[in-house]
Amino acid sequence: MHRAMTTRSMRLYLASAVLCCVVYFFVPADTWAQTGLAVGIGYLAVAAIAVGVRRRRPVGQGAWWWFAAGLFCNATGQVVEVIYTRVLHDDSWPSPAVYVYFALYPCLIAGAVHLSWIRTSWRNWTAMVDATTIATGFGLLTWVFIIGPAVGAPHVDLGTQLWGVLFPAGDILLIAMMVRLLLGGGTRNASFRLLTASLLVFLAGDVAWAVINQIAWDPPTAVQRILSTNYFVAYLLMGAAALHPSVREIGERATTPERGLSRRLLVVLTAASLIAPGLLAMELLRGRVVDGLAIVISSIALFLLVITRMAQLLREIDTQAQQLRLLARVDELTGLPNRRSWASELPQAIERARRDRTPLVVAMLDLDYFKKFNDEFGHPAGDRLLKGAAAAWTAELRAVDQLARYGGEEFIVLLPGAAGAEAVEILARLRAATPAGQSFSAGAAVWNGAETSDELVARADQALYEAKAAGRRQTVVAAVHEVV
Repeated sequence: MHRAMTTRSMRLYLASAVLCCVVYFFVPADTWAQTGLAVGIGYLAVAAIAVGVRRRRPVGQGAWWWFAAGLFCNATGQVVEVIYTRVLHDDSWPSPAVYVYFALYPCLIAGAVHLSWIRTSWRNWTAMVDATTIATGFGLLTWVFIIGPAVGAPHVDLGTQLWGVLFPAGDILLIAMMVRLLLGGGTRNASFRLLTASLLVFLAGDVAWAVINQIAWDPPTAVQRILSTNYFVAYLLMGAAALHPSVREIGERATTPERGLSRRLLVVLTAASLIAPGLLAMELLRGRVVDGLAIVISSIALFLLVITRMAQLLREIDTQAQQLRLLARVDELTGLPNRRSWASELPQAIERARRDRTPLVVAMLDLDYFKKFNDEFGHPAGDRLLKGAAAAWTAELRAVDQLARYGGEEFIVLLPGAAGAEAVEILARLRAATPAGQSFSAGAAVWNGAETSDELVARADQALYEAKAAGRRQTVVAAVHEVV
């Protein structure tokens, strides 16, 4: 019932928003009806976010209230602008509407920061470096084609120059935060895709207006309506993201590793890093370097970011290599040394026993009726038994003893300085500590002072088979082969 009601809410919202966008194209321009539609679409999206947050109770509700505040300010800016221009006949710049419009940027950025914070760890400096690299490249483009000309324009007052910097700067920061959000871990469900699409559409609209202002083009009414509809689509998408059922999970903490350096990301980072030399080449071809200082600063920043990224990659490779080396020598299920690790440790133990003239025992352990246990209780229970046995046996061993998983339900233990009788006592303690009421059979072999590690293990294995044949739940000590 609740899901059906939510689906109806989504359909009603989308239908209402689309209808308003369509009607917007046909009402007379610069009228109160057109303004009312534009503001209504924005407020409708704000209401959709409020309803979605109240009904769905998503993780990280604060982010959505920031988004709602940004849309509210952007829509309200149109009301303030109309009041000043049509009612008060005040065309001064910057008007109070500009302040309200601009509030969209800090609100969207704050929402993106909050969402990224709860989804992933901000100590992931790799994602931060990637986001900064992309933002730096776009920042240089923005400076060369938008901010620089606005700041350097003659007969332009300081206030106009300031706003000519603040709006593009807001876009750059929004790009950085959106990239950080995309590169971080966490679910990428329908709500997440709708949200990121909304932010992208907002940025696309800003870029379009920046290009129009740069070329000093006075677009016709139809083009202006299309550009306005671009922002309406951004409103619609963000409202839909909040109403979608998957909004509950969008703020959940990431349980999977954050995304690494994919081919697509590598292409984007490469393109961002080549923006500075590309712009320099363009200005050299024109015969005059206008933005040399900005290009130099950006090149230095991008170079340092690339070096930092390389250092991070090398550190990741080194960490992964260490993990692989560890996995190659450690059993993943029990955490004990595996057969490969044992094969390298046993010869060293034999050499120490030969040098110190001390006894040495190797014992093979095999859980009794393990297959029957698995069939009765299931493989997960069998895995728990193996892990529990490994932990319980380790607790009963001496500090010098070494336990390893030999394979399947077989384990092998090294008992330095122990003779046959002492080894039997140690193995009896281990058998008593075996969890789930289970037991094991064991075969022990005392090193004769001359045999190789393979020969010693073979004797212990043979003793294990004898213990099984004798009825299990016991230890058999192999006869010592006299040295000839």
